[in-house]
This record gives sequence, structure tokens and C-alpha cells, in this order.
Amino acid sequence: MEDMTAFTWMITLPLLASPLIYLLGRLVKQDGPIVSHWAAVIALAITWVPFVIAAKELNDSGPQTYELGMITLRLDDFGLLMAALSLGLGTLVALYSGPYMSAESGQEKYYTLLVIMIAVMMGLGCANDLFNLWVWFEGMAISSFLLVAFYHEQKPSLEAGVKYLVQSAVGSALVLLGISLVLGQTGTLVLDDIRAAAADSDILLAAGALFIIGFGVKAALVPMHTWLPDAHSQAPSGISAMLSGVVIEAGLVAMLRALGSLAGVSDSWGELLMAFGALNMLAGNLMALRQTQVKRLLAYSSLSHMGYMLLGLGVAIYAKESAGAEGGLFHMLNHGMMKGLAFLAAGALLYTLHVAAGDHSPLTISDLSGAAQRYPLTALGLSIAVLGLGGLPPLAGFMSKWQIFVAGFDTRETWIEALVVFAALNSVLSLGYYAPLVNRVYRLEPSEIVRQGKPMPVLMTVPTAVLALAIVAVGIWPDLLRWITEPAGKALLAAFGL
Repeated sequence: MEDMTAFTWMITLPLLASPLIYLLGRLVKQDGPIVSHWAAVIALAITWVPFVIAAKELNDSGPQTYELGMITLRLDDFGLLMAALSLGLGTLVALYSGPYMSAESGQEKYYTLLVIMIAVMMGLGCANDLFNLWVWFEGMAISSFLLVAFYHEQKPSLEAGVKYLVQSAVGSALVLLGISLVLGQTGTLVLDDIRAAAADSDILLAAGALFIIGFGVKAALVPMHTWLPDAHSQAPSGISAMLSGVVIEAGLVAMLRALGSLAGVSDSWGELLMAFGALNMLAGNLMALRQTQVKRLLAYSSLSHMGYMLLGLGVAIYAKESAGAEGGLFHMLNHGMMKGLAFLAAGALLYTLHVAAGDHSPLTISDLSGAAQRYPLTALGLSIAVLGLGGLPPLAGFMSKWQIFVAGFDTRETWIEALVVFAALNSVLSLGYYAPLVNRVYRLEPSEIVRQGKPMPVLMTVPTAVLALAIVAVGIWPDLLRWITEPAGKALLAAFGL
């Protein structure tokens, strides 16, 4: 057994802390929920120490590897980006959840599962063989399912959880079948060894198709997306932010890791990703346009943004240039921030207008009328989030979309240029449902439900303010994230042997 490295501590610390968080919540009788909340926040805050050390070691010495028996973990720049997204948004969600979950029973389970989910997503980003990639993927699926169905006494929440569980299980079974085909054909599960051994083979092509479908369920690729609107809208708002901002991205990371090992089997992986990207953009926007519930609208818009990521990554793999991958991964980080902020701000309004009064009915667009009159900071945060998602300059979403579009035009391929124009038109189309949200929030006359709303807790305002400032800052100075997106894009291409 090798000595533990900084990046393995980054994964292990939250896993070790999770049973302690649960026990503290159960054993401390009167203030158990408060203790478990702050234990989760502190555990995640401490995890930033090995993260920073691991990032420095990666920058100084290149990818780090750790082996324990059959388990091999490898931190490269692509895995670091996944860890930064998981830990960054996860820490803010843990802080935010204190007041949001204050009236709920079983809070110690909520915080335990949240911390586990963050840890396994960081582990997933570092998996170096297909079987352990699947194990981390399953850990994410189980912990996120239990959080989606947290309000299990409510029928819509239970239905969303069951739908999520069934589709995740089918996806996982298909991935496992794909892994068995790869093992039978190549005799190994180590990603680099598979890529070296993989040749043109119908069996390995079938394995790649199974990976796209199986991991595509979690990545919300259309038409494997049907679990998403129910899960996002019925989960606690902090978990909605994690599902949209990190979990579907983790599904995409797992799919890219698996496909990278099969890069030599087909030359069409890039085109396939771009095709799914176009489908996701159009389907997500068209379905979001007809929504009246805020969280369902935001959930459907996630499909569209997954499309932009797929477009950038597909361009990179097709053209063998890292610019598209950098743009796609830049958009992954920006989407995590923007969609995280959108769900946290919408959740804060849901809390003050419904949940604090013991009402678990959904937040509708009409409920938001004049919300800025009573909740100006939260309304501003929601507006920055949705306008950034819509691609308005000078916000972060515009910068990452622009980078993807430029990479597409740089290919000098007519059909890719047409796809970029299609993506730009979809960005304009998305304003058809984002702009009315902003308009509704800033109406002069507050709705009756806004007038009767409860005060906004400070702990829910802090994470929204942090994310809003980050979105504006990255929009004005996009080079702030170049230190992680540029090497991550190159690492992704290296995973495809390019």
C-alpha cells in the first residue's frame, strides 16, 4: 500500500467525515440538526486543504497516481476540474441548506448523503479503470437518489425518486455490460491499456454505444433525460443545484473517460457528441418554453446547456484541437455556477414564500411577481443567473459560449459552422423563457404571496451572493479560470490519445 497523497485525502476526508456527521446528528438530542449541518460545512471546508495541495502538486509534477490493490486513482487536470466543481458548489450548498432544511426531520441523513455524494464525484473524476469508474458512478447514483427522494412522504417526490432510480439502474446495467465486452475483447480494464489494445471491432463499438446510453442517462442526453425534470423539481433546492450543476456533468465526465479508452475504435465519437449536443439544445429549449414551474423550467434548460458542452467537446475530438474542449469545460464550470445560483436563488424564494410556512407546493413563475421589492439581493442573483445562462455579455455564460463558437468556426467545416449558428440561435431562443422570469421579478406590484413571505435567512443569501459575484467576475475576466480549463482541455484530448 502506497502512502496517501494529497488528492486521495481530498476524496477520503469527506468519506471519513460522513458517518461522524450522521452520528453527531443522532446523538446530540436537542441541537442535532444544527450540529450535523455545521459538521458537514466544516468537513468540506477542511477538504479544501488537500485540494489546494493536490492542485499545486499537479501543476508542479504532472498527474498523480495512487494504487491500492486493484484500485487505481489518477488525478489529472480533467479530474481536478471535476473536483473543483463538486467541492466548490457542494460547500456552498451545505452552507445554504442550514435554514432551508431547518424544519425537516432526518437532517443528519441529508448532510451525510450530501458529503458522500461530493466525495464520490471527486473519486469518479480520478478513476483510472472502467470497473472503479462504474463503482464511483454507482455511489453517486445511490447517494443522489436518496437525496432526490428526501421528501419521500410526498407522492410527487417519491415518484421522482423511483423514476430516477429505475432509469439510473438500467443505465448502470448497460454500462456494466459494456465493461464486460471491453474486458472480454482487450483483457484489461485500465483506461490507458484499453486504448493501446483497442482496434476496429464491432464488439468494442457496441461497448461504446452502451457507454453513451448508460452514462448518457445520468448526463441527461436526449432522449435518456426523462428522469431529470421530476428529480430536479422535487428534490430539496440545494440538491437541485447539485443535480444540475454537478451530477449531470459527472455523468458526462464518466462517459468521456470511457469513450476515451475506445478512441481508436471509431473516428465518429466527435460527430456523435455534436449530434447529441444539437438535439439537447433544441429539445431543452422547446420544453423549457412551456413550463410554469420555476424549477422545472431550470431543469429543462440544463438539457440545452449540456448541448453546448457536447458541441465544444465534440468539435475538439473531431478537429483534434483543444480549444473546443477548453470552451466546453469552461462552460461546464460556468454552468455549475450559473445553474447552481439559479436553483439556490429560486430555492430561497421557494423557502420564504412556501416552505417556511409549511407548504411544499412548487414555486410558479406567477409567484415571483414583484419579488425584487422584498428580496432585492435574491432577485438580483436569480436575474444574473438566468441572464448568464441566456448568454448575455458581460456574464460568464457568454464567454464560454463564445469560446465554443470560435472553436467551431476555426474548423473551417461548413456543417460545423452551420451547427454553431444553430447553437447561437438556440441561445437567443432561451431568452424567451429567461427574460420573462426577470421581468416578473421586477414588476412594480408585488403579488399577494410575496407580501406575506417570510424574511430571507442570511445563510441563504451568502452562497447566492458569492456565486453572483463569481459569474460577473468570470464574465469580465474570463482568464480567471484559464488555469484550470486550459490544462483540463489538453488532458481530455490526451485521454482520447490526441
